[in-house]
Amino acid sequence: MLAVVLSQISSAPERAIVSAVDSGNAEALALLEKAVNINSGTHNFPGVRAVGDVFRREFDALGFRTTWVDGAAFQRAGHLIADHPGQGPRILLIGHLDTVFEADSPFQKFRRIDDRTATGPGVIDMKGGDVIIVAALKALKSAGVLDDLNVIAVLTGDEEDAGDPQAAARAALVEAAKGAQYALGFEDGPGDPKFAVTARRGTSSWRLDVKGKTGHSSQIFRPVMGYGANYELARILDGFRRKLAGEEHLTFNASLVLGGTAVEIDEVLSRGTASGKTNVIPERAVAIGDLRTLSKEQLQHAREAMKAVVAEALPQTSATLTFEDGYPSLPPTDGNARLLAEYDRASRDLGFGPVAAVSPDRAGAADVSFVSGQVKSIIDGIGLMGHDDHSPGETADLSTLPSQTKRAAVLLHRLHQAGR
Repeated sequence: MLAVVLSQISSAPERAIVSAVDSGNAEALALLEKAVNINSGTHNFPGVRAVGDVFRREFDALGFRTTWVDGAAFQRAGHLIADHPGQGPRILLIGHLDTVFEADSPFQKFRRIDDRTATGPGVIDMKGGDVIIVAALKALKSAGVLDDLNVIAVLTGDEEDAGDPQAAARAALVEAAKGAQYALGFEDGPGDPKFAVTARRGTSSWRLDVKGKTGHSSQIFRPVMGYGANYELARILDGFRRKLAGEEHLTFNASLVLGGTAVEIDEVLSRGTASGKTNVIPERAVAIGDLRTLSKEQLQHAREAMKAVVAEALPQTSATLTFEDGYPSLPPTDGNARLLAEYDRASRDLGFGPVAAVSPDRAGAADVSFVSGQVKSIIDGIGLMGHDDHSPGETADLSTLPSQTKRAAVLLHRLHQAGR
């Protein structure tokens, strides 16, 4: 990163914010290590609550009104809500407490590699982002500009594996977004501070069940026996490819395929068994997969195209295609672009250079998408940078902790000032 150029920061409060971030960086690093060293795999409910307690104490000390939303209704640990009513535009800050590394994972502890880098479970996805939220708010308080800020933070406890029913699992986030003019998500995004996220593709899943007429393989393709389940499954999957492959921002993946005279599948664990003999026409075939789209319209279009392929059945076969909604999309909007422009301006003024929108094809699903359409201006991916999240090689670039914090804090101050 470029060195900070303080002469580009014009106001005394902003200079004080920058100074406070530098003074508090060691404390922020200590908080990061503490949070990472508590296992909070999504299904480790006590661990998720313990990390929530760590951050709750930080918000309490800043004068926020904190609430723990119990997750029993959606089979998860719960969420932390920290509210700071004030003057000016309502600003929603979004993070999450859980990681993909459960209690039995061998990857458990924060470890410094050198002065600039550290590794640990969830260090960038996204305990580092949570720390940036707290550190930015601390800098605003130190500069004397937090008191009037109208901000609410939601740190979910199940971002990596959303609870069920999903509507209940995201009800607290949706409620917190009511009346908000801006939403800032502190995921690590593309891992490069030159980019932020203004659009995300949504995810959903699909299941294809195919039935054929079974019998001796010597009679396959004859009108009385037809083509069997496996040929019909292959036709349908290739039809999906022919109809939809290459469409911008659309991907669809057949993740598990089984076929034979007998099939058993466990969708929760994404595994199954199939059996069959070389001289028997397969009676059943099953495939499951995901579908990623940038808008509701694209999702509907893709589903209709897939249904049309299924309807063109081979002789003596039938198929059923079912869909299950997952994370919604975050379509690009003018409001998102304007908010990114403000973030970009803050970055340039701080001497950190420009920030551009990353392609939505490089941005996975995230919690900010649940407030799309409700909040007019949203950006994400402004948390701690690094690489290899969701893997035992997850590593943070610690030099981006103060720079990302300064960007966020200055942006918050400017949004508040502009809306007063």
